[in-house]
Amino acid sequence: MRAKIDSDVTLQEGYYVQYGGTFEQLQSAATRLQVVVPLALMLIFGLLFMLFRSARDAAIVFSGVPLALTGGVVALALRDIPMSISAGIGFIALSGVAVLNGVVMLSFIKDLRERGMALDEAIREGALTRLRPVLMTALVASLGFVPMALNVGAGSEVQRPLATVVIGGIISSTILTLIVLPALYRLIHGRKERSADDNTTAPSPDLAQGTA
Repeated sequence: MRAKIDSDVTLQEGYYVQYGGTFEQLQSAATRLQVVVPLALMLIFGLLFMLFRSARDAAIVFSGVPLALTGGVVALALRDIPMSISAGIGFIALSGVAVLNGVVMLSFIKDLRERGMALDEAIREGALTRLRPVLMTALVASLGFVPMALNVGAGSEVQRPLATVVIGGIISSTILTLIVLPALYRLIHGRKERSADDNTTAPSPDLAQGTA
C-alpha cells in the first residue's frame, strides 16, 4: 500500500500520509526489539558462562539459538503467517527455551568426564542417557502451545504467531541438541585434548639438546 501511494498519489503542500493502527505498533515494537533481542541473547550467554565457567561450553549450548530461530522462521513461512509483535516475543522466549535441553545434556556429559570417563564414552553415554529427558521436555513444551497455534477464535491473531514460532523452534533445537551438540562437543574438546597430549609428549628443548 505504501509503494502504491508513493507512486500514484500526489499530495498538496502541507499534507502528508501517516500509517497507524497495528502497522504503527509493529514499527515501534521492531525498533524496541532491535535493542531487546541483543540484550536478551547477551544475558543468556552470560548465564551459560556463569554456569559452565567456560566460554567454549557456553558457546556450544548457545549454538542451539540460531537453529531454533531458523525453525521458528520456517514454521511461520509454512503456515503463511506474517511477522508480527507476538511473533517477535515468541522469538525472545524461544531463545531461552532453546538452550534448556543443551544445558541438561552438556551438564551430564561434563559430570561423566569429571568422574574419569573418556571423552567419546562420556559423549555417547550422555547422549543416550539424556535422550528421553530431552525428548520429553521438547514434547511437553511444544504440546502446550498446540491449542494456541490452532486457535481461530478471538485473540488468535496474537496467539497463533507466538505459538507457531515456539513450536517450530523447539523442534529444530531438539534436533540440534540430540545430533549436532554432541558432535560440536566432540570436535572442540577432542581438539583440545589432542593439543594437550602433544604438549605432554613433546620433548623439552633442553632435553633434546642433552640427548644430541
